[in-house]
Amino acid sequence: MLHEGPIAGIAAHGDYVATAGYDNKLILWDNKTRQALARGTHDHLVNNCAFSADGQWLVSASSDYSARVWALPSMRLQAVLPGHGDDVDMAVFAPNDQLIATCALDRLVRIFDLQGHCLTTCQGHTGNVLSLAWTPDSQYVVSTSVDGTIRTWDVTSGHEVQKNDLKVRTDSLEISSHGVIYAGDDLGRIVIIDKDNTRFVDAHVAGIKKVALNSQKGHLVCLSYDRSMSIWNVANDQAPIEIGRAVLPETIWARAATILEDGRVATGTFGGTYAIFDVQTSTWDLQDVHAGAALNDVINTNGHTYSVGDAGQVLKDGQRMADMGSLCNFLVATGDQVFTGGQMGQLFDANTAEVLYTHHSPLNCATAFKHAHSNFIAVGSYTGEVLVFNVNGKATLVKNLKLYENAIKGLSFSDGVIFSVCANTDIAWHRVSDWSVVQKVSRAHDKITNDCCAIDGDQFATVSRDRTLRIWRDGRAEVYPSPHPNSVKCISISDDKSRILTGSYGGTVAMFDLTQKRWTKFERPTMAGISSITWDPQGQFLASSYDGHIYPIHA
Repeated sequence: MLHEGPIAGIAAHGDYVATAGYDNKLILWDNKTRQALARGTHDHLVNNCAFSADGQWLVSASSDYSARVWALPSMRLQAVLPGHGDDVDMAVFAPNDQLIATCALDRLVRIFDLQGHCLTTCQGHTGNVLSLAWTPDSQYVVSTSVDGTIRTWDVTSGHEVQKNDLKVRTDSLEISSHGVIYAGDDLGRIVIIDKDNTRFVDAHVAGIKKVALNSQKGHLVCLSYDRSMSIWNVANDQAPIEIGRAVLPETIWARAATILEDGRVATGTFGGTYAIFDVQTSTWDLQDVHAGAALNDVINTNGHTYSVGDAGQVLKDGQRMADMGSLCNFLVATGDQVFTGGQMGQLFDANTAEVLYTHHSPLNCATAFKHAHSNFIAVGSYTGEVLVFNVNGKATLVKNLKLYENAIKGLSFSDGVIFSVCANTDIAWHRVSDWSVVQKVSRAHDKITNDCCAIDGDQFATVSRDRTLRIWRDGRAEVYPSPHPNSVKCISISDDKSRILTGSYGGTVAMFDLTQKRWTKFERPTMAGISSITWDPQGQFLASSYDGHIYPIHA
């Protein structure tokens, strides 16, 4: 029994370790033997999990908009916690084991009893709520958000009792047994909040995605998208003293970590089982860790179909072409050249696996364009940079543009302009002749903007977690609500510019007719999410999926 996709959440308690996976599975493991004991399932991605203080229960948070409570060790479902209107990112038991707090991308924090009844809703965040923790007395919940604030809530009234406006996104936080808050922000800093005192400690050169605290041992672990992990002594809530640092292997996902009772660190991976880092010997145990078959991108170029995914293997017409050795997010082609890149921040020649450039954070997306008789690619990074490479021959970096403070999710090119979309919902147009800003629009969508495509001239289209398609011209949008029940992940356009196909995290695809300005097709080719779409000159779209398959969608 192994995970077939990335492990997004991990927790430990006594003899048990639990892992939450993007294969919809929740697996309970024996801590000593690392053998799987039992499993539960959700209807969508499982984002996180946590044990009760007494070790009798496990709670899981999922993109199926629910949290669920499981009895241990049988993993029998005990209760469903419904009511959120978007992905539930985290669920945590109160220290007294009487209540459960959940947070979600609907910007709400909810308090439930163990039977699944919602007792209180805490409303005030203006961005997705990503993480939460209880104060030791079980009276308050503290939450972090992409809105740059850390907020404290009274769990009885639901009222906000404190707001720390950091003006920087924080993805993860923990609270010590003395009530001190430790969080990791997008600038790579450890944030320490002790009552009214806020301090910062520089820890990483890219955003901290996960902090894990063991108050008994006085250890704090930080995982960052700079591909490293740092370990700190915070005994008695002293100022953090670094006691260890390690480079994360290619198979580790810097999103999930927990500290085991013996002081070792267990982390999430891109598939199989969890990894263990021994702080004393600075060694990794990666037994049975291997990436799954999920595909993250597909393109059609020069009559061939290329795909790449979590395993970092580039496939050409279904046959293995080259192995990058780490998760890759995108493919981009110009002329006879094909490039890829992803989690390690490395740009590769997709045909040979040669490393052409290394960035300090993951690479998310790319587009190709021509200018002044030369071929270029533009690559978007997790930390908001667009890296521009001249690819006439070997790739040469010619421009590093800091466009945003958050991840760039999509890039496209038309008529001398690069169009970009950011996770914070902003979009922008830049001229490639001098890289001047043509226009910027803040809050172009109501939720995270996921992808874009060029239509023609100055027209571009975007899709988002808000489940709308928006067509942009002169900075203004025509808005078309989509039939997708889940966040819209990707978009592509036919060669004749008459049809757009969109794909969702729920495995659905929907086609939009640009001449009639209406949706003309809606179907679900897979139960897994649609990761990418490309146009095939044979007269169809190709949609890649997290299940490892490519689905033809006839136009």
